[in-house]
Amino acid sequence: MFDKDFRNIRTYFAPSQPSIKYGDKSVCYSEMLPNPILQSYIYCYWELKTIDKLTEPFIYRVVADGCIDIYFDLHFLSESYVMGFCKKYTEFPLENRFHYIGVRFLPSMFTNLFKINASSLSNQFQLVENVLPKISNFIKENFDSNFTNYKICKQLDDFFIDELNKIDIDSDQRLYKNLELILKSNGVLSIEESVDFGISRRQLSRLFEYYVGTNIKSFCKVVQFQNILRAKPSKQSLRQSKLFYDYGYYDQSHFIKDFKNFCGVTPSKFYNR
Repeated sequence: MFDKDFRNIRTYFAPSQPSIKYGDKSVCYSEMLPNPILQSYIYCYWELKTIDKLTEPFIYRVVADGCIDIYFDLHFLSESYVMGFCKKYTEFPLENRFHYIGVRFLPSMFTNLFKINASSLSNQFQLVENVLPKISNFIKENFDSNFTNYKICKQLDDFFIDELNKIDIDSDQRLYKNLELILKSNGVLSIEESVDFGISRRQLSRLFEYYVGTNIKSFCKVVQFQNILRAKPSKQSLRQSKLFYDYGYYDQSHFIKDFKNFCGVTPSKFYNR
């Protein structure tokens, strides 16, 4: 198992997806914790579902969060998907009835568990059966649309704990020491400052591409964005306290541009929901 540097990812980083806006009372989003044994690997299980059948298709926006997710619809278990690290927001056009379940892996953990180059999944989603057939078959054979959340979590816990016990995880602590530096600084860290512990910039870049799915600069920007989401500033505080300076931006225009790229809307529109 990993030492404390590995476990610190969850301590310093809480990847967030905004809740459904207040007007969408027919759709709900929630998160559930995995078994404690898995919490250094999996940030959460999540659920996105319709409460009532919608009168029209639903557009769901996923913001950049630095993670890799596996997800599937309990009504259509024949297809499940894996979504890699994304440099910008993604919009999914959904039908008027759905019940999605997802597994959000902390940065680098998908690759550590399944030995798949994270960069091969970046900025796209793929069928799980083309990437990890075993997980695709597990989903098809072990879930049902009538399952309670407790049953869903239990199925996922049992599967991933069993998989964890079968593998030998070989972590590169040079990656995790630098990853911890980035997370502790809220992403406000130059590449030169992050290269430490006997590793060159090129070596570290290769590790980030393989385990996280992107370069260091892009990951830092997503961490900055995610920490702004966690701060939950009001429109007034964004103007008055110049929050963007605290998260590595030198002017408001660059802050607004990056925020819109990661979230799909400007900060003022997002915080006016």
